[in-house]
Amino acid sequence: MLFCSIKKNDMSKKIESELRMVVVIVGIVALGLVDFVTGYELSFFIFYFLPISYAAWHINFRAAIGAALLSGVIWFWAEILAWHPYSSNFYEVWNTMTRLVSFFVIGVTLSRLRQLLDRERQTAEQLRQALSEIKVLETFLPICAECKKIRDKSGEWQDLEDYIGQHSNTRFSHSYCPECAKKALEEDGLTD
Repeated sequence: MLFCSIKKNDMSKKIESELRMVVVIVGIVALGLVDFVTGYELSFFIFYFLPISYAAWHINFRAAIGAALLSGVIWFWAEILAWHPYSSNFYEVWNTMTRLVSFFVIGVTLSRLRQLLDRERQTAEQLRQALSEIKVLETFLPICAECKKIRDKSGEWQDLEDYIGQHSNTRFSHSYCPECAKKALEEDGLTD
């Protein structure tokens, strides 16, 4: 049952993504038509950033690159069909390439920003989750200088391990440090 709902969720996300891409393509083609109809005197160059930005932010990196490429091609054909007279082919190529590069830069930059924002949100959620699981110990703990018991808020003395175990998720395992191991062996007469 869970597998079916996950599969349906993935399918609905895919359909939503495809519908968004259709909106992006229709928007780019509409801009190209407006560019063609208004001729070369009125530039709609900056408006191509809108569908590219939408694709980068709401779909994914590949959609942004596809939208940037399609925008460059549509703009180029709108220029050609509008009979924009250039004194040299160099200027036509230059204008096309600068627009294409700017389309790519917008798409790549916004896609990267979205990825970084998503990663930051995920990290922040993981941090919130981790912080909610941590039990904070008091900053000042009265501890016996001899037996190392800790006095709690009610004035009762508890073993160090018990106190820390009650106020955090810490559990203890016991072993000897090298100095104490040597001392214990000497006390039991097990060393030379």
